[in-house]
Amino acid sequence: MSTVSSTANSQFNSVPTEKAEPRQTPSIKAMIGVCVAGACAFLNLYATQPLLPFLVQYFHTSKANASMTVSATALAVAFSAPLIGTVADRIGRKRIVVPAIFLLSVPTIVAALSSNLVELTICRFFQGFILPAVFAISMVYVTEEWDESGVGSAMATYISGNVIGGFIGRYIAGITADSFGWRWSFVALAVCTVLGGVLAWWLLPPSRVNNRTSTEPGTIWSAIPFHLTNPKLLVTFGVGSMVLFSIVAAFTYINYRLAAAPYNFSPGALSTLFSVYLVGAFITPFAGKLIDKLGFRIAYAMAISTSLLGLLLTLSPSIPVVVAGLTIFSTGIFVCQSSTTSSLRVFAPTRRSTAAGLYVCFYYLGGSLGGYLPGLFWDAGGWNYCVAIIAAAQILALVVAWFFWKPARGMDCRLLNRSAM
Repeated sequence: MSTVSSTANSQFNSVPTEKAEPRQTPSIKAMIGVCVAGACAFLNLYATQPLLPFLVQYFHTSKANASMTVSATALAVAFSAPLIGTVADRIGRKRIVVPAIFLLSVPTIVAALSSNLVELTICRFFQGFILPAVFAISMVYVTEEWDESGVGSAMATYISGNVIGGFIGRYIAGITADSFGWRWSFVALAVCTVLGGVLAWWLLPPSRVNNRTSTEPGTIWSAIPFHLTNPKLLVTFGVGSMVLFSIVAAFTYINYRLAAAPYNFSPGALSTLFSVYLVGAFITPFAGKLIDKLGFRIAYAMAISTSLLGLLLTLSPSIPVVVAGLTIFSTGIFVCQSSTTSSLRVFAPTRRSTAAGLYVCFYYLGGSLGGYLPGLFWDAGGWNYCVAIIAAAQILALVVAWFFWKPARGMDCRLLNRSAM
């Protein structure tokens, strides 16, 4: 790391923390709990994606405006994530995650009562404002609670939960909208959110690691500028933003392509398209082993290259080829996410809740941009232009990560790889 970041870390290490119990390998019950928490976070996040063509017609609006029901949620996540991170450093992990899941059901049910697109977008914004309390803190919970030999696998299990939750949310929204209308989609999602909160409360073990820092506000907020002066951590933030930009852009605007002639997919049919996520849910835990063995830098490069190949396949007019392309694309993206979040363990050795909050902030700024920006180019070039924008973002992220995530001179590369676990 640079001199600046090393100085920051030395100051972090001077802040007293309470002793933690020895970390252990996660139990099966705990791993399931982590998966459930991850699923609850993503259950609502992108649930409107299969509804977008329907919302365009229902509210008589543009594609870019309808897509704000995706972008507004991501934007709210970006705003609230740093705040949630600093609060968690003072209060604890599970005591934030579980109540936040229950609270998330409130704006979800209110969304069903929206009379116009603006009200629906506002409800989606409030959903996003709550979400970092679930997934940003869950990320830290995973990295702190268990022995290093299991963190890569536990993080991959958490990402798999994200994948499963993202699929279930979209599927429920689309199928329910086909049968009962879009309002009942949010009712169904609210019920699923409450049930997920109950499971997370039961399955997640209490936090054994007490990493609370000083309650001095100045001490807490000082973590933010120190993290922002760490060049390698800044690269992680930027790479993360491109990861979410890519997948939000792809899985938002592919709906418009397939809802139009000659495909004419309904919301229910579009929701089944997200079953490709399940392939990622199956493969990502194995990717955790790869990250543990090769390190996050090499794993990321392999994953982003795979994702680019899948993206290019979606240009085909054949539905089976498009589905295969989306499968390869999304699987690569999920491994990218596991690799990038694993890097936080190296580049933010202390005050990880705050670092995770900042990471999520940048990550979802990228996602918000991915939901809106391609809509400005859709009329000019349709899906082809969207693919070009996504590919450019991925190539840029690959180049930056490969050069800036290099080990410092004299550092044993194997040490960097192991520290990603």
